[in-house]
Amino acid sequence: MSGWTNKGKYRTLGHRFRNEAAPAVFYIALFTSAVAPTADTDTKGELTEIANGNGYVTGGIAINRNSTDFDVLTEDDVNDRALVQVKDLVWTAVGGSLPAAGAGARYAGMTDDNATQANREVLHWWDLQSDRSVSDTQSLTLQNLELRLV
Repeated sequence: MSGWTNKGKYRTLGHRFRNEAAPAVFYIALFTSAVAPTADTDTKGELTEIANGNGYVTGGIAINRNSTDFDVLTEDDVNDRALVQVKDLVWTAVGGSLPAAGAGARYAGMTDDNATQANREVLHWWDLQSDRSVSDTQSLTLQNLELRLV
């Protein structure tokens, strides 16, 4: 399951219809199951990010606003929706397991680029269905993350 946060809906409408500044870069971060994201989640500080190290950098992977990082854009008249897909994201464990400590990644979340990590706004989230962790030299890959408008 995945979903827009209310903050994400609000910001998306503001960017498109009120010409409010959009983030230069978005980030996809990984979170534990300690707190599940919901439509009411506003900031990254409300969630528990997986441990930094061994191939994971606090804040996640940067994705740019372009057709390389958002590599699929679809208008689907059959299902009455539109979607954009994020390029495949890969974290490779180096020097030990990923995450470096604690619980595995249960959720991925897209945030803005606020310089203060805890204040980054969570715009969208994806449920990975179970805690995910990988051993040294293995990769955790997220493929075809979709943001849908229905």
